[in-house]
Amino acid sequence: MVTIDSHQHFWKYDPVKHDWIGDDMAVIRRDFLPEDLAPVLQENDVQGCVAVQADQSTGETDFLLGLSKQHDFIRGVVGWTDLQSPGVEEALAAYSSEPALKGFRHILQGEQQRDLCLQQPFLNGISLLEKYNFSYDILILQDQLRFIPELVSRFPNQRFVIDHLAKPGIRAGDISNWKRDIELLSPYENVHCKISGMVTEADLQNWKSEDFIPYLDVVLNAFSIKRVMYGSDWPVCLAAGNYTEVIHIVRSWFSSFTINEQELFFGKNAIDFYHL
Repeated sequence: MVTIDSHQHFWKYDPVKHDWIGDDMAVIRRDFLPEDLAPVLQENDVQGCVAVQADQSTGETDFLLGLSKQHDFIRGVVGWTDLQSPGVEEALAAYSSEPALKGFRHILQGEQQRDLCLQQPFLNGISLLEKYNFSYDILILQDQLRFIPELVSRFPNQRFVIDHLAKPGIRAGDISNWKRDIELLSPYENVHCKISGMVTEADLQNWKSEDFIPYLDVVLNAFSIKRVMYGSDWPVCLAAGNYTEVIHIVRSWFSSFTINEQELFFGKNAIDFYHL
């Protein structure tokens, strides 16, 4: 079975650029590069990964593309470009010559304007992605989920994927509002969901695999096995454990599924979505 980690990051740690790494995550305040990840993937029988931007700059996109050219296991890159810029199409056209660049992401979760994704300059940028065959990763907090049906309904042929289950309140056991809003996305077949980033939404030091079961149930019921994919969120996940512990959560939970279903979740869905 081919396993693809659909969501991980690389960075050269900078305390200003990476100021989102709080004291509770001090363990990841250092460089994380392909040579750190390669043996971890090999140890866990993961054949490739998708490197996702963590900084909102074109320099970040170019940095990840450079790494992908040096390391074959980086199967794709999700970068950043200013989708709200009047010159966004020129940028997309230029990036379309980069075969490793599969899509883009904006850190919507950190925006003061919670419905930025519905503002006209942003919508204009999203409207151009399909033309250049780019996907879009939706990084939001659960309070922003209510804006997503309108976004994705405007672009029915655009490939979207929700990162980290839209960060439900696992630590507090809060599920009802998130569940309601996730289920509203069920009819939109152009929307997928990454089962990733769960351990850092739980109690970092005291999480248990059972904590995640209600959230996994909701996501599978909403998206079906054809629209979910595995992601580790390495190295962010290291603030709450190690890679093996993180992948074990989903390997254990999916062990009761058919081999075909497991192949979809662990590899095929990511390969198809990102055109790896």
